[in-house]
Amino acid sequence: MIYRNYGKRSGEKISALGFGCMRLPETEKDGKWSIDEEQTIPLLRRAKELGVNYFDTGLYYCHQNSEAAVGKAVKPFREEILLSTKCPMGLVSKTKDYRAQLERSLKTMGSDYIDFYHFWSLDRTAFDSKVMKLGLIDEALKLKEEGLIRHISFSFHDDAEVIRHIIDTGKVFETMLVQYNLLDRANEEMIAYAASQGLGVCIMGPVGGGRLAAPTGLAGRILGESGKTWPTYELALRFVLGNPNVSCALSGMGSLEQLEQNAKIASDETPLTEAEWKQIGDSLEQIRKFSGLYCTGCAYCQPCPAGIDIPKIFSCYTMHNVYELSKLAKEEWNNYMRKVGLTLAHCKNCGICERKCPQHIKVREELGRVEGVLARL
Repeated sequence: MIYRNYGKRSGEKISALGFGCMRLPETEKDGKWSIDEEQTIPLLRRAKELGVNYFDTGLYYCHQNSEAAVGKAVKPFREEILLSTKCPMGLVSKTKDYRAQLERSLKTMGSDYIDFYHFWSLDRTAFDSKVMKLGLIDEALKLKEEGLIRHISFSFHDDAEVIRHIIDTGKVFETMLVQYNLLDRANEEMIAYAASQGLGVCIMGPVGGGRLAAPTGLAGRILGESGKTWPTYELALRFVLGNPNVSCALSGMGSLEQLEQNAKIASDETPLTEAEWKQIGDSLEQIRKFSGLYCTGCAYCQPCPAGIDIPKIFSCYTMHNVYELSKLAKEEWNNYMRKVGLTLAHCKNCGICERKCPQHIKVREELGRVEGVLARL
């Protein structure tokens, strides 16, 4: 296993592969869910044997059973690993609630301290109205002084630029957990900014929540002979680990097979050369640009007066046409049609979308073509 610096601020060494504990094996009986400990505990302990030293959980994972199962599994080697969990911001309305949530997690996991305690799923509103307004930064520092928290962290879900606001305003954050993968590179610039400010960067969704596990010829198209034998999930994981500003890729692994595969990739000292990593990014952009439809997903065309989710429809087409994920594209298209069902047939021909599009896409014309392709998949 390769170990990386988890940012200058934390001073920790973290395994390149982290274990995301939100998809642990479960069983259900009479509507009640529980962790399948016969599978889960050996799985987490095998991860430790393979060199994984970072285990990430949260209150709501696995029907609220993940924290207890993780705590039980890592108990024999608790001092040798880094344990991460999160404070649900929806359960914090007063300053004292932050401590209460931490104490609940500590009790559930049977641990005296948390290595990385995250403000969970921050966006601009939660950060400004709760973290800052309720003085939770000072509260976190107190808990750190008491030894209940070793490092102060945040996980993130908002527009990328908000990351800068959180880091610059919060000042004390040591690490962050954000989404980043081949399908979603929106946070790439802010990942570099965070690293430049000394934060460790952990990535969630490195294989797009499993979407990039489907077999395609994408690696061969991008890297030629050197990548031809790589399945898409391997290309995706190598791409994330190839980013020099990333410390750890967090993967939710529900089987020993997945764990062994990912650990092997994360044990490669050079998952990608710098040139290969740049080539992948550049090649994906070129493929998208010359794929016949270059929609960046900026959503400037929204809201559509007719309610058509233009970026979503174009995204389905990109999955098929660029990433060769045709099965997934079909599933996403079918979901869209079930839930929204608004297409070119509902267009009011106002042309607002085309006037706003920075790529000058002939939106109405492309919608007709794309919808026809998706319908035939």
